Amino acid sequence: MVQLNQNFINSIAQDLPSHLSLDDFIHFCGQPLRLSIRVNTLKISCAHFIERMTPFGWSFEPIPWCKEGFWLTFNKNCQLGNTIEHLQGLFYIQEASSMLPPTALFQGFDFNDTDTLLDMASAPGSKTTQIAAMMNNQGLLIANEYSASRIKVLHANVLRMGISNTALTHFDARVFGEYLYESTEAILLDAPCSGEGTVRKDPDALTHWDPDKIDDIATTQKALIQSAFLTLKPGGSLVYSTCTLNKAENQAVCLYLKDLYPDAVHFDDLSQLFPEANKAITEEGFLHVWPQVYDSEGFFVAKITKKQSVPRLVPQPNKQKNFPFSPASQKHTQALMDYFHHTFDIDLSGQGTIMQRENEYWLFPTPFIPFIGSMRFQRIGVKLADSFKQGFKAKHEALMALGNGKASITLPQEEAEQFLMGRDIFLSSKTKTQGEVLVSYEGQLLGMAKHLGNKLKNNLPRDLVKDKVVPL
Repeated sequence: MVQLNQNFINSIAQDLPSHLSLDDFIHFCGQPLRLSIRVNTLKISCAHFIERMTPFGWSFEPIPWCKEGFWLTFNKNCQLGNTIEHLQGLFYIQEASSMLPPTALFQGFDFNDTDTLLDMASAPGSKTTQIAAMMNNQGLLIANEYSASRIKVLHANVLRMGISNTALTHFDARVFGEYLYESTEAILLDAPCSGEGTVRKDPDALTHWDPDKIDDIATTQKALIQSAFLTLKPGGSLVYSTCTLNKAENQAVCLYLKDLYPDAVHFDDLSQLFPEANKAITEEGFLHVWPQVYDSEGFFVAKITKKQSVPRLVPQPNKQKNFPFSPASQKHTQALMDYFHHTFDIDLSGQGTIMQRENEYWLFPTPFIPFIGSMRFQRIGVKLADSFKQGFKAKHEALMALGNGKASITLPQEEAEQFLMGRDIFLSSKTKTQGEVLVSYEGQLLGMAKHLGNKLKNNLPRDLVKDKVVPL
């Protein structure tokens, strides 16, 4: 049962628009959220996914502000996160309102495959992976996360969804205005907040609500939005969003930025972002989504265009030294490309820049190269392979990102479940050994195996092996 702090109710009543009812707000806060997912179009089209899942009793209702998003119902209790389709990266379990910020970011944005985007607070990765899909894995997406414990989850979701154009960072996002001054075309700042809009997902979210903490949070948000604005190129777009409801963390933060840079800040009107967006629009053109408006979580979204350059606050920092990667030699690059082509029918040409670190080979997004030395990066692009005396060994993450649609050995459902649980698959009859092969289920990759003639030796990374895979 939802526990609403009375002080919170009294406070939020002051911010609630006059055309909305406080009783409705309290009522919807106590209602369970509708389950929603986003189809990963890097791997499968929405039409194909719906066709594939409808026979299992799945029913899809489109989410108006995200063409890949759907409210989902199905006939039986099912752990979606342990289904084959989820493990294949075909969809992301994502609250409908949280799909709004990336949609707003791309409104009117003529994306170019040389562009750099920044997601300043990325984990667990719902918006990061949505943006990467909207970029079609092109360009460069810098995904930052301050919390060390959440970086691993972010990385896992990036890999599961087959994303290859990211560079992960682990910083307090206030440093970006200093280190990457006016270097990105678009930025999402989904700021840390008091989470008032999440009470439908977390009934205890507001039990200990404290107005004094909001002031402290807003101070951090103002520093973050200034850092984001400094990082943005003139002419670029910044989306500021939160999953909270009070004006101090929302409108006031955006107006603070406007006061800092009155000639450079322009608030974009989001009233035409999707049908009936005007139901949640503010006088500034922001979206202030209350739970009862679209039967969703509460959310706030503002879009800001940078009309002109603004002065940097500090001198340019020194370049980072001792970057551990270097471009692979032409000889090694060609050998690696031949290996991927002949073994997996994957063409690496034009996919990015192949870099080497000792016996490791990585595929970097080409737009990342100018950022070398600008700051420390945790994980760049995808690891392609390790090299040994006898040749190369491809990495699971590279195959999942680059091998979609390639020739593979198709497994039936039961064997696909066994494969995801780390087990070898015995073949019905012995054939000629084929070596490394791709393994798939329903046309989508599961991973790599070694064909030994009588069985497929499972090469799934140990950290991806599941104790249980749920049949639909």
